Amino acid sequence: MFKKILIANRGEIACRVIKTARSMGIVTVAVYSEADANARHVRLADEAVLIGPPAASESYLVADRILQVAKDTGAEAIHPGYGFLSENDEFAEACERAGIVFIGPPASAIRAMGLKSASKALMEKAKVPLTPGYHGDNQDPAFLATQAQAIGYPVLIKASAGGGGKGMRRVDTAADFEAALTSCKREARNAFGDDDVLVEKYIVKPRHIEFQVFGDTHGNCVYLFERDCSVQRRHQKVLEEAPAPGMTPERRAAMGKAAVDAAKAVGYVGAGTVEFIAMQDGGFYFMEMNTRLQVEHPVTEMITGLDLVEWQLRVATGEPLPLTQEQLEIDGHAIEARIYAEDPDRGFLPSTGRLVHLAPPAESDHVRVDTGVEQGDEITPHYDPMIAKLIVWGADRRQALARMRQALAQYRVVGVSNNVDFLTRLVTVPSFANADLDTGLIEREQALLFPPAGEVRADVWLLAALAQLLREQRLAQKKAARSADPHSPWRALDGWRLNGHAERRLVFRLGESVREVGVEVLPDGYRLQISPKSVFARGTLGADSELHAQLGERRLRAAVVTSGERRHMFFEGRSWPLSLVDTLHAGGEGEEVEGGLRAPMPGKVVALAVQPGATVEKGAPLLVLEAMKMEHTIHAPRKGVVKAFRFAPGDQVSDGAELLDFEGSE
Repeated sequence: MFKKILIANRGEIACRVIKTARSMGIVTVAVYSEADANARHVRLADEAVLIGPPAASESYLVADRILQVAKDTGAEAIHPGYGFLSENDEFAEACERAGIVFIGPPASAIRAMGLKSASKALMEKAKVPLTPGYHGDNQDPAFLATQAQAIGYPVLIKASAGGGGKGMRRVDTAADFEAALTSCKREARNAFGDDDVLVEKYIVKPRHIEFQVFGDTHGNCVYLFERDCSVQRRHQKVLEEAPAPGMTPERRAAMGKAAVDAAKAVGYVGAGTVEFIAMQDGGFYFMEMNTRLQVEHPVTEMITGLDLVEWQLRVATGEPLPLTQEQLEIDGHAIEARIYAEDPDRGFLPSTGRLVHLAPPAESDHVRVDTGVEQGDEITPHYDPMIAKLIVWGADRRQALARMRQALAQYRVVGVSNNVDFLTRLVTVPSFANADLDTGLIEREQALLFPPAGEVRADVWLLAALAQLLREQRLAQKKAARSADPHSPWRALDGWRLNGHAERRLVFRLGESVREVGVEVLPDGYRLQISPKSVFARGTLGADSELHAQLGERRLRAAVVTSGERRHMFFEGRSWPLSLVDTLHAGGEGEEVEGGLRAPMPGKVVALAVQPGATVEKGAPLLVLEAMKMEHTIHAPRKGVVKAFRFAPGDQVSDGAELLDFEGSE
């Protein structure tokens, strides 16, 4: 077995590999960019070496630099994780030339499966079922249009070198084909440097089912069952589960055999995933093979009880597979949800910032959290905004779903926008709960997944007020304990008055909603008034912002995280970012709020539309921001003067950054 390995990756997958390596007594070397100097994977590794600036093209993708670090530190092997260099055949070959083991498949297998068109030609020879379509080299637009007509609409145009939904278009009619092809090729060229495409029959209501395969250097190859990854947004997975709901033993055997045949056709070694388009009637077609460990591998580990990273390490040293196909069994059901720093209500735009509060559910035999960040860490604009993967196990799908709902209700993130509330809605929609799955589920369930903002329950405002009062009380007690006279009546917050009780009001804001909570201080608690409700309240603040409350006769549990003026309420599986309004602020009710001058997402300033000092009318373009390969123009919120720009063209900006100083005029 290896004594020392280098992990050529970052984030949660680097932490995941370190965990297994440590359990096997293997020393780990991490590499990191300047942006990741304080990252969790750097803190966990036995050694860590800086490899370059934040941009991945200047750090995590610089193969020569990573190989040099491996040589300098005496690492015998490199684990590439997923993404970055994990499917780079040239890097795999460079490792071999340097005498360093690449913990992955041979370069020839990566190359064979790297281009969709070439891999499908290879699969056709291996008699693996293929989606009807054209996978050849002729890229003449007129020829491709003829092929689409022969296949029959709707068709799907896909970048041959693509992935992640880029360079992919559904076309429903011949009249739309030319424009879609042009757009698809342009996007593919920009994303992959290769604009070759293939054209396939578009399968209506398809499921995305993939099989985990594993091969060794002794000619053995097995499948470790399947994962259903049908729930996607923009062709990117959101939820994954294993085994696939409704999978019959006969269909599993047929798809498993096809997956193993695909792996054997390229002499596969190590962990890989063969992905299929599965039809509702039981038919299936080969889609592609990912020649690496997958993001969703934990659900396979949960139902098999195996450590796939350990298998990777053992196979890479030349050991045979630990188990045969006949020895592999499925136990229970597992579901994975990807927790992202993104805003589902704004088209899933990524969010950046410091994780002011991060409290995942407690891990156990049936709840697992794979993460690359901890409370206080930064989500930067340089890399994938994943916070964690939440994985649950149950004896069956019903129990796994219940545990996922419970775990999501316990997940608390403050500091960045996140998708926890969205995932909570997603796992409860009837179609997902009843396993009515296909890749269009999120689009189909828009009404349930993105409901209009409703009235906030009175309990939310009352709990926020109680938490604020308890927090003030605790701070006063701490100050009193530090004072020369801790028993001074002037330091008490007991509400004593000569002829009555103290009264005050707390005002909270959520978006456009503003609610006032009247407070009367009583000897053993508070009387809280929110029109038309009045209730006796008392409680305690526990560890990790926990609130144990009594409202009238009811006992409730919630959590309230304070960050500046924000009071982030977590209650009954939902969250509300309330703001505590300073009622002594001199601005008054009629104050006009400046707006529209913050970055709506992380991105790069590409142009300034006016000069500093310019007087502009309401709606005038001020600045152009490029984010996610799209341009966004920032407009003047009203007539006024542009005093100064805070960034220059080419500068990167974070989500919510103030872009310019603007002074409104009458």
